[in-house]
Amino acid sequence: MCENTLGSFVCHPRAQCGPGLVVNAQGSCVDTNECESLSEPCANGFNCINTIGSYTCHRNVISCSLGYQPSEDNARCVDIDECRAGVHRCGVDQVCRNTPGSYRCDCRQGYRVDPYGRACLDIDECRRYVGRLCAQKCENSPGSYHCSCAIGYMLAEDGHNCKDVNECEASPCSQECANVYGSYQCYCRQGYTLNRMDRTSCEDVDECSLTAATLCSYRCVNTPGSFTCVCPEGYVLAPNGRNCRDLEECSLGTHNCTAAETCFNIQGGFKCLTFECPAGYRKVGQARCERLSCQDYVECQTVPQRITYYQLSFPSNIRVPANIFRISPSPVYIGDNILLGITRGNEGMFFSTRRLNNYTGFVYLQLQPREPRDFLLDVEMTLIRQGRATKFIARIYVFITGPSL
Repeated sequence: MCENTLGSFVCHPRAQCGPGLVVNAQGSCVDTNECESLSEPCANGFNCINTIGSYTCHRNVISCSLGYQPSEDNARCVDIDECRAGVHRCGVDQVCRNTPGSYRCDCRQGYRVDPYGRACLDIDECRRYVGRLCAQKCENSPGSYHCSCAIGYMLAEDGHNCKDVNECEASPCSQECANVYGSYQCYCRQGYTLNRMDRTSCEDVDECSLTAATLCSYRCVNTPGSFTCVCPEGYVLAPNGRNCRDLEECSLGTHNCTAAETCFNIQGGFKCLTFECPAGYRKVGQARCERLSCQDYVECQTVPQRITYYQLSFPSNIRVPANIFRISPSPVYIGDNILLGITRGNEGMFFSTRRLNNYTGFVYLQLQPREPRDFLLDVEMTLIRQGRATKFIARIYVFITGPSL
């Protein structure tokens, strides 16, 4: 503060400075630069201008090129994103891509620009890259493509290659299934055949209708997947499962003959036989009768000295003529001569006799019986030895059974 005095003046420090002023070292009030001392003296977009004792804020005005706009603080020009702002002029089938100060309209992936217009056209990738995109089939789609596989294959995880489908996992076959590349094959277990129509189901093979004659000796019974051979009564199935073996009831003890009877086994059954000696004979052994005595020479020449029982069994399909019984004296001497004849039981003349030599003969079947039948033959042998004739009877049971199996 200046104080006037006589002939001079005196300067006195002021007690305080006004707003926006500070006292310096010399005691004077000097202006404070608020633009520098304050952290944010003006809002964004304004410039700070210092004044004596104060400051003022003036809007910052800048000029930006086309496609740019002032920044929020009005300090610089920034690019306008026309794509985000929605002020672009791209078509609905185009993609807007921002560029510095502008933008461009591109086609989406899988499309190309029409050289005669601004439209986007689909790219047929399957035709452009034949054999390079898909392992098997390529199908074009708008803006892309799709790989597919032939029947029996499925698309792999990479979307391009094909891998085999294991159809057998779905059990398409009635019995056995074998997977092959791109398909499958049904096959059947032994005794079954694959249906020719659907090629998946298995049908039983009737082995009996195909080769019954060679499979079983008697009768073939078809079973699912196989067959079984059966035998008639009096037979059992052989270990090979196909042939029939006669059941020997006599040796097995399964017959019903009494203690006074003799069991004789025949094919498919048995016979209970009784051997009785006629009057004037005595039983010698189980099947032989000896003459007790004879009264005179004539009786001794005409009445059989011995009656012997025999049992024979033959199938009805035996081939004829067939020798069935050999007859001869025992022992044989030089000069012996025999005469043979069937004296009983040869109704129908199925049998006959013939001599092999002077001391050996045969009974043979000359006609083939067409069905099972029993015969009881009396075959008489007259032995002429040293001028003397002796008769012997061979009483033969001949049992004709069914055909041999």
